Amino acid sequence: MPSMANPELPIPGGLVLRPFHGVRFTVDDLAGVTSPPYDLIDESEVRKLLDLHPNNVVRLILPGTDQHRYAEARETLHRWLSCGVLTADETPAIYVYEQSGPGVLQRGIIGDVGLAAPELRIILPHENVMPGPVADRLALMRTTQANLEPIFLLYDGAGGATTHLVDRIAASRPPLAETETEDGVRHRLWAITDADELASVDADLRPRQALIADGHHRYATYLALQREHHVSVTSDAPTATSLESTAAGAPVTDVTPREAGETVRPVEAASPGEPAQATTSASPVEPTGAVTPMGSVEPGPWDFGLALLVDSSAYPPDLKAIHRVIPELPLEEALAKARGSWQVHDHADLAEGLAALEETSGPAYLLSAGGSAHLLTDPDPDQLEHAMPSERSAGWRALNTSVLAEFLLPKVWGMRDDERSVRVVHHDPEAAVRLARRLGGTAVLLRPLVVDEVLAVAAQGERVPRKSTSFGPKPRTGLLLRMLTPGQAPSGENPPAENSGS
Repeated sequence: MPSMANPELPIPGGLVLRPFHGVRFTVDDLAGVTSPPYDLIDESEVRKLLDLHPNNVVRLILPGTDQHRYAEARETLHRWLSCGVLTADETPAIYVYEQSGPGVLQRGIIGDVGLAAPELRIILPHENVMPGPVADRLALMRTTQANLEPIFLLYDGAGGATTHLVDRIAASRPPLAETETEDGVRHRLWAITDADELASVDADLRPRQALIADGHHRYATYLALQREHHVSVTSDAPTATSLESTAAGAPVTDVTPREAGETVRPVEAASPGEPAQATTSASPVEPTGAVTPMGSVEPGPWDFGLALLVDSSAYPPDLKAIHRVIPELPLEEALAKARGSWQVHDHADLAEGLAALEETSGPAYLLSAGGSAHLLTDPDPDQLEHAMPSERSAGWRALNTSVLAEFLLPKVWGMRDDERSVRVVHHDPEAAVRLARRLGGTAVLLRPLVVDEVLAVAAQGERVPRKSTSFGPKPRTGLLLRMLTPGQAPSGENPPAENSGS
């Protein structure tokens, strides 16, 4: 097999958000065609969304389970574009997006974010990714040649020009689109097309740094698609890559655009107005693909990804817990094994246990399978110290998800925190307990992490364990889509067909 080409990848000169031709639904019932992010939708929710509207975006983001599902999503997308259910805005724009409702107000901007590997310190991940979800999103994006839902990025806007512009537009201009979803949240969009306003946003964002709040698997997929595109351009002949194997379902150890044996040192933070520069290092760190300053390689659509950026200083995020359910671990067995290394406190019911969990400090977990609840606190310090990896920072070792992944699951219960052994439930402890009861297993309920803890870990280049955080409010899927291939998004000359079906 010929050797893999080593593509040069363009590097954005800082945090870049580019205007794009937003693809939007033309139907009157926008709430009926939108959905939560794909990874928050279970099978019952899929059926509910399909019943809401024949053109619900869930047909694109979760097209089914058979081997032809990705092609079906592509065909559905193209059919909706052809008949006018979806249409592309004629003028490229960056979009102001507002979510408001009881106890909720978040504003940000949606556009094409310039892709940057983590070591460039422009876009920081804080979670590891799993091969399965990346393979799924990679196959879907590659087949549809579209970004069907934005990732969610946080940045410290420090009251800058972008935040002032966003607030001014939301307060004074009629929205391009708006809808209210069944959870009581109102969603509104505005398009920024003025050249001066776009230039102001660009100048304000470039020296800043963003944290991936939600969408790590999609961002890894963005990077995978970017590398595939540049490999196809620079290779003499197509070759099988680890990323292509991923899309076929094979396990991988790395899903970012990297080549073994090469190293890149994390760059120093750029001064305002100065682009980040990559420098090579002889010290072995995470391997990476070749990088070149923007301009040496002409950037294309694959060098950007759909993203929502929110100024966390103006709109602090809501960080919620992600609970675990262990199907093959009965509650009594979980408690028996835990008593050798944890203090176990019994509570009469879930409500009492959750209140006790809220009052704890340090690593603590509430176990239940319905009925009574049992709080684990005060792990044996010697066993804990032996289990936690010494090369990690003290902040990382103190996270409750780190203790779960490195000590409680493997050392106490003898299992790995992987997709087969452990299921996750976002936010809702009662839903986790119901699932555990139905499966004959144990629900492990956690306190949410603290935003500053996550930021501190990410700033050191570390990743928290998988499914450690759930930042919100998350952007609604279906309000804006992005096509990757020129000419795929027609101008919408055909009249809207609201009930064209799938």
